Amino acid sequence: MKKAAVIFGISVFSLLCGCADRGEPCAKKDLFAMDTYMTMTAYGENAEAALDKACSEITRLEGLFSVTDTNSDIAGINSSDGQPVEISRDTAELIRSSSALSEMTDGAVDITVYPLVREWGFTTGNYSVPTEKRINELIGFTGYSNISISDNKVTVPANYQLDLGSVAKGYAGEKAAEILRNEGVTSAILSLGGNIQTIGEKPDGTPWRVAVTDPVSPSDTVCTLSVRDKAVVTSGNYQRYFICADGKKYCHIIDPETGYPVDNGLASVTVTGDSGTYCDGLSTALFVMGEEKAVSFWKDHRDFEMLIITEDGRIIMTENLSENIGFADNTLSSKAEVIK
Repeated sequence: MKKAAVIFGISVFSLLCGCADRGEPCAKKDLFAMDTYMTMTAYGENAEAALDKACSEITRLEGLFSVTDTNSDIAGINSSDGQPVEISRDTAELIRSSSALSEMTDGAVDITVYPLVREWGFTTGNYSVPTEKRINELIGFTGYSNISISDNKVTVPANYQLDLGSVAKGYAGEKAAEILRNEGVTSAILSLGGNIQTIGEKPDGTPWRVAVTDPVSPSDTVCTLSVRDKAVVTSGNYQRYFICADGKKYCHIIDPETGYPVDNGLASVTVTGDSGTYCDGLSTALFVMGEEKAVSFWKDHRDFEMLIITEDGRIIMTENLSENIGFADNTLSSKAEVIK
């Protein structure tokens, strides 16, 4: 099959804030980690030193969670050939959280799908559509329920491979925010690729405003969300994908049940909530579920807020989110569907 061009969408969110003088010291740090560019802004007398510690923490976590670093916990698990592996407390905590979220979402998000992600070429750049036979073969080496973890020891069957990409940035954002709070920072915003983690509100007492990208035109904004002390995460089909010679687009999010990239009419799902890890994994799970199941899941749980953008341009949002949203185009406000 002839490989077509690969297009990477820009950052899912744009921060509508800066380090303007508001009477309080401001510090800003940039780094590249977890395969994405990150920007962190914090206010306060100890902001710069606190951000240095937060950056170090993210780098440390990347070393534990990386699927390509041969010294990482995940690499150790993936080469274990079915034998128990001693891992760090952080990796064990994140695997447990991921498994719980998999159980809650009936497997819509699953950290064992790495063999399928790799087969499609999303980790190597060698993009191709696998045969149905090969997909079915690899599905046989997936399933979150086959992960066994006791204390800090994890065991997976031979040929199983884990990838924490669906939750790692959310967890890293949470841990970085925890460090900042412990250092006395009460106002900060962390942008970790498509993940936003906020601490408190802006120094002037107004909420942080986070811009949600238009999936059709990633250089444009659909709306802004006003948040305080929340995580905001988006999963979408426009960030990483490839196009076949026949013009069909395949996004990087794999449906664990079918082994194929998700193609259900959704363009993006944005989730806001208290936990970065929860929002990170949930944005992926809801995107995999599709509109009907995602709405039903929210109605059953209601511990997060959700914004769905469909490929045909429809916008569906939860009631509480509708009170904290500003549309770039006022006509969208009247067209948006609010679920209660």
